[in-house]
Amino acid sequence: MSDVVIVDYGAGNTRSVRAALAHLGRTSEVSAEPAVIRDARHVILPGVGSAKSAMAHLEETGAAVALRRRFAQDHPVLGICLGMQLALQASEEDGGVKGLGLLEGFVVRLDAPRVPRLGWALVEPWGEAFYFAHSFVAESPDTVATSEGLCAAVRRGSFVGVQFHPEKSDAAGLEFLASCLSPA
Repeated sequence: MSDVVIVDYGAGNTRSVRAALAHLGRTSEVSAEPAVIRDARHVILPGVGSAKSAMAHLEETGAAVALRRRFAQDHPVLGICLGMQLALQASEEDGGVKGLGLLEGFVVRLDAPRVPRLGWALVEPWGEAFYFAHSFVAESPDTVATSEGLCAAVRRGSFVGVQFHPEKSDAAGLEFLASCLSPA
């Protein structure tokens, strides 16, 4: 069994996440199998892709049910970018998509001077800069950190989600990933 399971939804940044995990000395596998997700020590729901096709794949494979059960049993899940957004109730992306419903809130189209929002930005109150690449943003009472006034991180129970890409955020990103994968 791998140390970390990266949930396969037919797209995503699985290669760069696996590379970051390998840099940290962690073994990983990519899977949508419900039993693999259920039994994993750590699960990452990666970013990049379309909310509609990602949710369709998660529902078709049974991964959505496995993620909901994992969350209900208080087992850790890390959502990255789209992976974080999928954990909310719904997204207005792709004409409207129902999410996993692990957290309260909705995903809305980014209303900013530059869309997509690309590049490095400071995350407060953490005081570190991370790499962002997104056109949609979460609006959630579970927000625990912001960047330029936008939701940068959410947390509820065993779920932690970030809008930024830790796997592309150099030392700060690797440190963040390592902290998420540490024993509680």
